[in-house]
Amino acid sequence: MSNTPRPFVIDADGHIVEPTSMWAEYVEPAYRARAPRPALDERGHPCQVIDDRIIMRHAMLLTFGPEYKLEGKTFQAGGWDPQARLRDMDSEGIDIAVLYPSIGFYIPELNDVPLMAALCRAYNNWLADYCRAAPDRLVGVALLPLHDIDESIRELTRATEQLGFRGAFFRPNPHAGRPIHHPAYDRFWECAASLGVPIAVHEGLSDSLPTLGRDRFENPALLHVLSHPFEQMAACAGLIMTGVMDRHPSLRFAFLESGSGWLPYWLERLDSHFDTWEKFFPLLRLKPSEYFKRQCVISTEPSDEIVDAVVHHVSDECVVWASDYPHPDAHFPGAVTKTLASMANIAPASRDKILATNAARVYGITLPARERAR
Repeated sequence: MSNTPRPFVIDADGHIVEPTSMWAEYVEPAYRARAPRPALDERGHPCQVIDDRIIMRHAMLLTFGPEYKLEGKTFQAGGWDPQARLRDMDSEGIDIAVLYPSIGFYIPELNDVPLMAALCRAYNNWLADYCRAAPDRLVGVALLPLHDIDESIRELTRATEQLGFRGAFFRPNPHAGRPIHHPAYDRFWECAASLGVPIAVHEGLSDSLPTLGRDRFENPALLHVLSHPFEQMAACAGLIMTGVMDRHPSLRFAFLESGSGWLPYWLERLDSHFDTWEKFFPLLRLKPSEYFKRQCVISTEPSDEIVDAVVHHVSDECVVWASDYPHPDAHFPGAVTKTLASMANIAPASRDKILATNAARVYGITLPARERAR
């Protein structure tokens, strides 16, 4: 048996799975009848609807497969039961998990702001109760009604100051016709920076929001291949090249669940265009790659075999580790074991940064003294 101590591990992008009972118990009475509910689409396939409008279709396809067969599918109870999750974390060797939604990813696709805000409050309250099972190990990230900036500021402030959340997430797609780098969001960025919380950029698989690649393909698996990295690349370029990060130098961003391999190429391309056509980017005082290194991280997952290239070409301080548990495409069980094997060529000090130190810095998590001393 090896005497090598087990590394401290922070899952920078885990998920919960919203139980149907959550909406019934947590949504305010005036909106309860309009909460998400399971239904069948025009083909008789499972979906999620709000007001008889399908909000979650393609993600269900990826869960069940094109034939929608449940055979062989195992749904981890830790998605909705915190005690089950803690047992799975212990068995995997995960010390802390930062939690993102599943159905909640599709709430920002609504156009009804009061309903959207009510559903966000309900989700955040439920997640806060979930995290109370082990507040030192389960970390919440806020769901926000992104169509309305004032409502988003109010909910981020409430979630941070009253619920103890450590960040908020943005879908990278345009909301209400606004791309993520739109100047209207500056008030929101100022709020997040003043609260000291990061913004996590995380794609879903939309039916309604503008999504790169949707005009080319209908196959949901192929859309998933394209939409996650392409939308993240566009968001990364927008936030850097239009001056958002320059105007808000203390604001941190995490680009999640899009793979990490695109990052070296993308930063090199942004840098080369900045060098060649600097006059087109008058709001930048640094190279694009310098903004990313100063303010951003990207996630790597157990199946990522080229994270060493990111460490080499970008920085070992710009990568965090994520499990994607309990989603069906997550590597479970054995996520940490597989990750350690794939990081065999990465120096132990860099590995420890990826597995814990970087996420702790971004999310404002205090590591145990023995980890801080490394």
